Amino acid sequence: MTGLVAIDPITEGGLLWTPILIVLVKVVVVFGVSLVATMAMIWGERKVVSGMHNRVGPNKAGPFGLLQSLADGIKAFFKETFTPSKSDPFIYKLAPYLMFVPAFLLWSVIPLGGDFSDGRDGTVTIFGETTRLQLADPPIGILFVLAMSAIAVYGVMLAGWSSGSKYPLLGSVRGSAQMISYEAALGLSLAAVLLTSGTLSTAGIVRAQDGIANWNLLATGIVPFVIFVIATTAELNRPPFDLVEAEQELVSGFNTEYGGISFALFFLAEFMNLITMSGSIVTLFLGGPQPLEIAGFDLFGWAGPVGGTLWFVAKLLMFLYMYIWFRATLPRLRYDQLMDFGWKILIPLSLGWFLLLAALRQFSPDGTFADSLRVVAISVAVGLAATGLFVVALRVAASDRTESVGAAPLDPRTADETKGASV
Repeated sequence: MTGLVAIDPITEGGLLWTPILIVLVKVVVVFGVSLVATMAMIWGERKVVSGMHNRVGPNKAGPFGLLQSLADGIKAFFKETFTPSKSDPFIYKLAPYLMFVPAFLLWSVIPLGGDFSDGRDGTVTIFGETTRLQLADPPIGILFVLAMSAIAVYGVMLAGWSSGSKYPLLGSVRGSAQMISYEAALGLSLAAVLLTSGTLSTAGIVRAQDGIANWNLLATGIVPFVIFVIATTAELNRPPFDLVEAEQELVSGFNTEYGGISFALFFLAEFMNLITMSGSIVTLFLGGPQPLEIAGFDLFGWAGPVGGTLWFVAKLLMFLYMYIWFRATLPRLRYDQLMDFGWKILIPLSLGWFLLLAALRQFSPDGTFADSLRVVAISVAVGLAATGLFVVALRVAASDRTESVGAAPLDPRTADETKGASV
């Protein structure tokens, strides 16, 4: 029973009819809203990008083209599906669900609202029962988020391998390498948040960010936030890191052999992951449903307990617009640039910043200026020395590669052609 209470305070008095009905309603609302939000996101991205590109966008199906996503979904359901002759049938059919289902489950641990004003814990009262405006709040909520986001790698890899074709396989290998590489930087930036908040509970992380000065965006020094946004962009396969589905280069990548509803599941999972990971950024760094009070004024204070949900939606829309803006403006990176940026910049920077925060927490727990300055000075000196050694190692490795290429024996055919050309 203790575990159930930690997940949702509504279970504290036992699983009676009213708590059970409230939990069922929350399940229906959370997953219903996630589907509607995904369709709205698809429509919104097409309209915003078309506006940025001076185009029209969807405008025929329904008012302002609002029903275009529904029409596309219905068309996908009725399109003919097929299974390649050389594929592994079971894995081929399983792969789309390994991306779609985790995207759904991520919604279950994200606080979508609640009363966090004046130091409250975010619980609300519905029909006399105390509960949270999230489906569940397990003590290891953030680990659940990481686990669900990591499962998407299996969907990409298995989809390419099980198709029985070399083009999807190449796309899946490249895509999985990208996602695994940026998972390390994402985890290290998240570790900085956990170090500052002192809890793995998503509701606990939101509760610790009472006031803009305590938002993890500022409490962690902004750098983990920037790294998390960049790594999340790569994890979501969004421009400029969309090499997983670089259709101009890989004939659409890992999902080349998919069509109909199977392809639609990949498509929906991508957009649903975009919303859930944006919600995770809001929860981890911007206080989630915490109100933004300016001079004591709360813009949504009139809404009462619903004000937290309105704040969450407002912050979420800001990040969704940011990702659409990225797609409309940034060119795609080359694969070598993508891997170099992840391994040589993001991972060392996120690790170094985490060590700096840990050193400040250990050797300057009171936050006095003298102790903090001393820790920062020592950390900067160590960081510069480590950076210098890292740069030297990279140059030596590059020089060794150049020498090995120059000393490589020539192909006899190439040698003959060179000799003939010189004559």
